[in-house]
Amino acid sequence: MLEILKNTNINFMKLRMVAYILSAIFILNGLYSIYLINSGKAALGLDFTGGTSVQIKFSKDIKVEQIRQVMDKNSIKQVTIQQIGKEQDKSFLIRLSTASTQIGNASEILSSILKRELADEKIEILGSNEIGPTVSAQLKQKALYAIFWAAIGILIYIWIRFKFKFAVAATFATLHDVLVVLGILVFFKKEMDLLIITALLTIAGYSLTDTVVVFDRIRENLRYILKSNFLDIVNKSTNEVLSRTIITSGTTLLTVIALFYWGGEVLHDFSFALLLGILVGTYSSVFVASSMVVDWENIEKRKTVKK
Repeated sequence: MLEILKNTNINFMKLRMVAYILSAIFILNGLYSIYLINSGKAALGLDFTGGTSVQIKFSKDIKVEQIRQVMDKNSIKQVTIQQIGKEQDKSFLIRLSTASTQIGNASEILSSILKRELADEKIEILGSNEIGPTVSAQLKQKALYAIFWAAIGILIYIWIRFKFKFAVAATFATLHDVLVVLGILVFFKKEMDLLIITALLTIAGYSLTDTVVVFDRIRENLRYILKSNFLDIVNKSTNEVLSRTIITSGTTLLTVIALFYWGGEVLHDFSFALLLGILVGTYSSVFVASSMVVDWENIEKRKTVKK
C-alpha cells in the first residue's frame, strides 16, 4: 500500500495516560448525555417523542417570530420552528409534539391556521411526517437494543479472532467512540433521531475495522519479534499501519465532508456525526484499544512475577 509516512518511530504508548484522562472526560460527558436523553432534556426527534413535522414554503419573506406568534395565539404549545436552507428559500420545518394536536390531522390543522392568520401569504405544504407515541416508544427501545447487541457481537467476534483482552479493549474502544460522539452531539443540541442512531452504529463499525487492522499487525509482530517487550511491539505495529490509517481516514473524511456541505439539511446532522466518528475512531484505535491491551499485559506480567 502507498506509504505517505515511512519509517516512523512515534512512541504512541508514552501518551496513553494523557489519553486516558481525555477519554474519561468525554466518556463522562457521554454518560451525562444519556441521562439528558432519558429524562427528555435533550433535543429528541419525532422518532423518539412522537408528533408531527410539517415542511412549509411561503410566497413572501416571513420570520420565525411571526410563525411563533401565530402558534401562541392559537394555543399550540411545544412547537419548534426551524428555517430550512437559505433565507430566500422561505421554507420552514415546524415540529409539533403529540400533545400539541391530534395525530392524523396535524398538517391540515396547521395549514388552516396559517392560511387564516396569514391571509396575504400563499402557503405550500411540501411534506409532513407523523409518528404516534406508541411507535416512538418502540423505536427508542429498539434503538437501545441495536446498540447493545452490536457491542455483544463485537465482543464475541474479536474474542474468537484474537484473545479475550483484545476483545474487551476493542469493545470498550467502540463504546467509547459512541459515547464521545453522542456527548458532543447533545452538547451542540443536535436532534436525536433514527438517522443519528444509524450514524452511531456506522461509527461503531468503522472504529472496529480500524482497531482490527492495528490488532492484526500486533498479532503478526508477536509471532516474529520475540525479543522485544510488548509495549515496543505495539508501538512498532501502530507505526507500521500509520500510513494506512491516514490514507483510509483521509479519503473517508473527504467523502463525509462533501456530504456535510452539499448533502442538504436532512443529512447535515448525520454527516456531522460521521465526521466526528471518523476522527474519534482513529484516535481510539491507538490511544484507547491498544493502550488498554498494553496495560492489561503489564498487569498480567506483574502477577506472574509475584507468583
